[in-house]
Amino acid sequence: HFQYDCSFYINVFNNCSNYCLYFIKILSVLMKAIILNLSAWAVLPFMDTIAKYLSSEISFFQITWARYFFTVFWTLPLMFFFFRKNLKWSENPKLQILRGMTLLSANVCFFYSISVISMAKALTLSFIAPLVTTALSPIILVEKVGFKRWSAVIVGFLGSLVVIRPGLIEFNLATLSALGTGFFYGIYLIITRKLHSVDNPLLTLLITGIVGAIISSLFVPIIWINLSQSQWLWLALMGIFACLGHLLLIYSLRYADASKLAPFGYFEIITNIILGYYFFKDFPDIWTFAGLFIIISSGIYVFRREFKNK
Repeated sequence: HFQYDCSFYINVFNNCSNYCLYFIKILSVLMKAIILNLSAWAVLPFMDTIAKYLSSEISFFQITWARYFFTVFWTLPLMFFFFRKNLKWSENPKLQILRGMTLLSANVCFFYSISVISMAKALTLSFIAPLVTTALSPIILVEKVGFKRWSAVIVGFLGSLVVIRPGLIEFNLATLSALGTGFFYGIYLIITRKLHSVDNPLLTLLITGIVGAIISSLFVPIIWINLSQSQWLWLALMGIFACLGHLLLIYSLRYADASKLAPFGYFEIITNIILGYYFFKDFPDIWTFAGLFIIISSGIYVFRREFKNK
């Protein structure tokens, strides 16, 4: 009996140890994903800060062109030397091109909006993207959206009205462009979902950059101005931040699903507010904070419902 009891407890101990090690392994992988994801959202606002800084001297569209040109400039050699195996043609090129066009549209809208209004206000309004994704999912992805998620979408859009306050403050084109950013980015997220199981993420990043660079290159000569050496350096640095931020996002998705990491995207607003205040003395008013709280709460609720459904 004694020998039997000992072997039983040893087996229990071994099983518990295995479960603990398995749990620690999963937790460490998830923490790695979270750290990479948060790092990406800490880096990307630096790109926006440079764009806003240069918008007083250069057209927002020329800045958008440079963002894509330098992203491809830095990404292509990186992929060629380190990820050559991933350089395979897309299985769904039409969807890739459409994805690139929607992200370009989102970037044009965002860079125009931050040239006029504060970065924090523009980013807050662009946070309606997950709500747009949910609203359009029944049409594009043929997904069922229940009453609770529709309620979250409506509450989120009410949050955007708190920020805008139509009738109380001037509703300008920059504010509309910030909402346009959220709309186009919401469509971009839907297309990304469709491509997630088709193409390699690094290939998707490269094609998105090339599509944006080619399309913007067709129109940029209309508003082109000759740039100084310092302006070229700022734009090249902006491309580095864009490239680094998106690579960190891609690597974070290697360790965890997008649905688990999606709520961490709201961390971007913290870096955004700090940089906006430090460089431009812009600080959100109480209404922007209130609207931000409503939009983020709605977005996180939508993410939780989607994760639960999955």
